Amino acid sequence: MTKLLKKAFEEASKLPELEQNALARWLIDEIIAEKKWEKAFAESEDLLEKLADEALAEYAEGKTKLLNTTQL
Repeated sequence: MTKLLKKAFEEASKLPELEQNALARWLIDEIIAEKKWEKAFAESEDLLEKLADEALAEYAEGKTKLLNTTQL
């Protein structure tokens, strides 16, 4: 465990039990969500590369136009 994380846990331990549980639930949920995103991106790497190559090819061929954000 890093020094910073240890310090964070020391500070969290001073909170009331209800706040500690809320913080713990938030941290666990964040870790789970991050793992899901990592897995999703790892599994889609080939697809993302293909889409990026297609977009670059279309740009090189002049088939794209600048995005006008005022028209969104």
